[in-house]
Amino acid sequence: MNKIKNWKFPVVILIAFFVTLVSAFVQPQGIQAAAKDGAVYVIPVDQPIERGLQKFMERGFKEAEEMQAGLIVLQINTPGGLVATTKEIGDMIQASKIPTVAYINGDAASAGSYIALVSDYIAMSPASTIGAAALVDGSNNYIDDPKLVATWKSNMQAAAEKNDRKKEIAGGMTDLNMVVEMPEISRTKEKGEVISLTAKEALEVGYADKIASSPAEVATWLNYSPDNIYTMEQTTFEKLSSFLTHPVVSTILLFIGIAGILIELFVPGFGVPGIVGFLSFVLYFGGSYVAGIGGSETWFLFIIGIALLISELFVPSFGILGVLGAGSLITGVVRAAYDTSTALVSLGIAAAAAIALVIIVAIVFKEKGIWNRFILNDNMTADRGYSSVRTREDLIGMEGASATPLRPSGTAVIGTERVDVVTEGDYILANEPIYVYKVEGSRVVVKKQSEREASGVK
Repeated sequence: MNKIKNWKFPVVILIAFFVTLVSAFVQPQGIQAAAKDGAVYVIPVDQPIERGLQKFMERGFKEAEEMQAGLIVLQINTPGGLVATTKEIGDMIQASKIPTVAYINGDAASAGSYIALVSDYIAMSPASTIGAAALVDGSNNYIDDPKLVATWKSNMQAAAEKNDRKKEIAGGMTDLNMVVEMPEISRTKEKGEVISLTAKEALEVGYADKIASSPAEVATWLNYSPDNIYTMEQTTFEKLSSFLTHPVVSTILLFIGIAGILIELFVPGFGVPGIVGFLSFVLYFGGSYVAGIGGSETWFLFIIGIALLISELFVPSFGILGVLGAGSLITGVVRAAYDTSTALVSLGIAAAAAIALVIIVAIVFKEKGIWNRFILNDNMTADRGYSSVRTREDLIGMEGASATPLRPSGTAVIGTERVDVVTEGDYILANEPIYVYKVEGSRVVVKKQSEREASGVK
């Protein structure tokens, strides 16, 4: 009996070892299915698509590669943005060696739809939407240029086909003239409409692969650990540049900048408007530079423009320096914007508002205006010593002789000075003694000396 007990213990140990060994082969596959290697790197795409966002995303993809992330999650909630920038972001996504999933947590509208479609997977939160990608201008009006529409439509359809999604639906998101049947959701897109899908609709037509409530759920769905998620955050400078390059904010900065500089030019002497205007331009160009929109040439144009405008205050150039300075500033402003048409609209609005403000300020402070450099504001009255003509009242009573016949006007020598004189109608020969009887404005009236002696006037 003892022998039997003695061999039972090794058998139990052997069985336990065997079970453990089998588990080692079976369990790792389950563990690997639940948690692939690598972190999940979440990049927020929650603002209009422009150069600032592109630079932010480029930094995100670079950091994800450096940390050897296993998955990149693009958390999308954007109204869209610039087509050219969207295409460049799409190229970056497709060139990435790390799998990407677009997690739509809000709206993937317009260009946001393209970013979602070029990603390897699409997940959507329950209340999110995707689509409505027709081209619009700065006033949110549909663009009907056939060439532009066809190009953008092809881009969207190619992105859809990349992951075997129906290209007709992508076309219907962009082309108002298409008719698209979507029997999966019992819906037909008619002419004049664009397709926008809810999360449930997108899942049913194959434009979403998963409905998830959070990036953690997305990570779990794709077999990554929900405990190893890193969410990218904007740096302070990126937040500031993103704020400063917003179209509304940039328009306000341009308004303050233009108004401040013009007030300083036309109503000099304050100093504060000029400083505020200068700082507003610094913020405008600085935000553009940090966002990667404008290069160093925009700073050069800005500095040259300000220098020329300041020179206009001190150097008489008949406005030439001012025009050159304004031209340099305008060129810099346009080059510092992510879109030329948007820049021109912002510049036009800002300039109109600034000019209106400058006119008001110039009226209120008209006595300080730059035009006073060219206007004589002093009243040249006689009591202040001014006279429109040279009067010779100092000659009254002085004696002399007619140098020419006076009939009645002529020339006389009074003292040592030849003076144009006139009589009261009398004819006086040359070399006759005369005296100055009175002065009327510029008229020096003389009489014969003999008349003075006869009247007894001295």
